[in-house]
Amino acid sequence: MAEMEGGVDHLAQERNKARFDVDEMKIVWAGSRHAFHLSDRISRLVASDPVFRKDDRTMLDRKELFKNTLRKVAYAWKRIKELRLNEEEASKLRAFVDQPAFTDLHWGMFVPAIKGQGTDEQQEKWLPLAYRMQIIGCYAQTELGHGSNVQGLETTATFDPKTDEFVLDSPTLTSSKWWPGGLGKVSTHAVVYARLIIDGQDYGVHGFIVQLRSLDDHLPLPGITIGDIGMKFGNAAYNSMDNGVLRFDHVRIPRNQMLMRVSQVTREGKYVHSNVPRQLVYGTMVYVRQKIVSDASVALSRAVCIATRYSAVRRQFGSHNGGPETQVIDYKTQQARLFPLLASAYAFRFVGEWLEWLYTDVSQRLQAKDFSTLPEAHACTAGLKSLTTSVTADGIEECRKLCGGHGYLCSSGLPELFAVYIPACTYEGDNVVLLLQVARHLIKAISQLGSGNKPVGTTAYLARVEQLSQYHSDVQRAEDWLKPSVVVEAFEARAARMSVACAQNLSKFNDPEDGFQELSADLVEAALAHCQLIVVSKFIEKLQQDIPGKGVKQQLQVLCSVYSLSLLHKHQGDFLSTGCITPKQGSLATEQLRALYSQVRPNAIALVDAFNYTDHYLGSVLGRYDGNVYPKLYEEAWKDPLNDSVIPDGFHEYIHPMLKQQLRNARL
Repeated sequence: MAEMEGGVDHLAQERNKARFDVDEMKIVWAGSRHAFHLSDRISRLVASDPVFRKDDRTMLDRKELFKNTLRKVAYAWKRIKELRLNEEEASKLRAFVDQPAFTDLHWGMFVPAIKGQGTDEQQEKWLPLAYRMQIIGCYAQTELGHGSNVQGLETTATFDPKTDEFVLDSPTLTSSKWWPGGLGKVSTHAVVYARLIIDGQDYGVHGFIVQLRSLDDHLPLPGITIGDIGMKFGNAAYNSMDNGVLRFDHVRIPRNQMLMRVSQVTREGKYVHSNVPRQLVYGTMVYVRQKIVSDASVALSRAVCIATRYSAVRRQFGSHNGGPETQVIDYKTQQARLFPLLASAYAFRFVGEWLEWLYTDVSQRLQAKDFSTLPEAHACTAGLKSLTTSVTADGIEECRKLCGGHGYLCSSGLPELFAVYIPACTYEGDNVVLLLQVARHLIKAISQLGSGNKPVGTTAYLARVEQLSQYHSDVQRAEDWLKPSVVVEAFEARAARMSVACAQNLSKFNDPEDGFQELSADLVEAALAHCQLIVVSKFIEKLQQDIPGKGVKQQLQVLCSVYSLSLLHKHQGDFLSTGCITPKQGSLATEQLRALYSQVRPNAIALVDAFNYTDHYLGSVLGRYDGNVYPKLYEEAWKDPLNDSVIPDGFHEYIHPMLKQQLRNARL
């Protein structure tokens, strides 16, 4: 079990209500027995080590916080070496340390970029150095003036045939690299994205390995200006990361430091494509976005775990004849806000598992030069990245509100979780821009229906557009909404009709690009409907597998229905206006949803216990495993540096004279 400080379990009564085998659910959540044991072992290892304490982070100033991060990273590296952890164990350890650091980008972007885009020789040269951390890398793509529009980047890399070098330059202020994590103070190297210029001709954006700082004294190399971009949203949060700014003033690098797996520049300055297909680069993007989707399920589940446990501990109102007040979790308003988020965490977990399978499948096809499923996989990961991160960011904030006033305290763990998480809505593709990409993919699929190009994968349902445009739900009783086929058909019909309506409206424009601009808000909604259909379908597919454990599958079926019907309730306007359901069927869905909340209620605490989070990882007084909230909140308060002295600094200077009406003589 998660740690219990030998005290009383204030949530024991809740845990006894569960109607399913929690230990088996832990394995379903983890993905496998192996994954469960790995996470369990590593999270305890981190939790029991005093060096990794987190409760003081929000009290440190920026410089202390940053130094504290460096210390944890160095210590984590030392432990990884001493314990001879493999790559999987090491990355779990870094995740459970739970502090944004330069290593996130070194392992998460720098290494994969070289693996994905470097030639065999480049990998042999650079990867061993990176794996041993003899160089530390970051990923310098985004600029002050351009983020999502990578084609608009302004940094240049001009080939100089006389010296066989590229000259990197930042020609404008807006071409300054801006945001790369690790860049500000730590990285020695970067994969820099710049426009390749040969003989005055622009060949578009390419990646280059550039050394930024001396490996002797860590000073920036000649021609390089580098620094931190300043404080970010939230208390500690992402301020433990040195997001940086970088400018080049005619910095020279050898020609062989351009990442040349896909295209090369020869000694003579000829630009050539290798026989490695360009599409391989997209494989990396599919991988990164798939990872972001599984991270979303983790972040959302942490917030939901805190809010669910605290909702069971907190009592407010409703005491009759001197009895105890009502547990907040028993209020239907609390359930209607909290339980759909609990269901979403599970839904995102399973769609994340499916994306992992998809990435493997696409990678194998790419190796075999089969690109047929790539556009679909690309659109699908883009859309799911957008959907899951938006819902998670809003969901963490909703969980903070569900915890009332105490949720606003840093010790609740929620403000910091929120501040650390929300950049995910922007990085690796702005969420609205990504949905517009999905919309383009859907419109293209619809426009090609006549030419016999069958849509594949998650867009396959569009091949039945005729049939779906005739569809009317045949729901007659509330419990009809529990049938998976009934739900999927309604979601398919809604998504198909919204996409078709957009396609029809687009066809009225002479210039399709004008149409895209004008109808972009509608296109985003159609793309979202498509992405919600994917998550609903994948949750349902998960339930067609054999899932062992007493009552485990039944609980997941309830959560699957909660997920789909809460979406149907929230987007009822879409379902009604497209004529997929009648108002009566809509109210039957709401009625069924209410009944489902009552089924979730006795299992709620056990369902969040299944995440198997240690108290250290949750970092929340409100979400403690043992529910012993109030004494701990009281204890935490006294640890604040403001309580180091009874009379605060500045009192004698400013407040005392005011109280004594002697401000005229005070030194202000």
